[in-house]
Amino acid sequence: MDVPYDLTSYVRVLKMATTPTREEFVQVSKIAGAGILLVGLLGFLIGVVMLFLTGGGF
Repeated sequence: MDVPYDLTSYVRVLKMATTPTREEFVQVSKIAGAGILLVGLLGFLIGVVMLFLTGGGF
């Protein structure tokens, strides 16, 4: 592992990185939120199906 080479490549990437604009941040937030909701909905639906298949109840 060549540590000096790795550090220079990391510094180069950090120098190229910029702070996202408000529009970019909002768009990424919406996409991430939609993904979280989709995964949650999928888990809920799997739970409901399993509840009915196993005959479970309260």
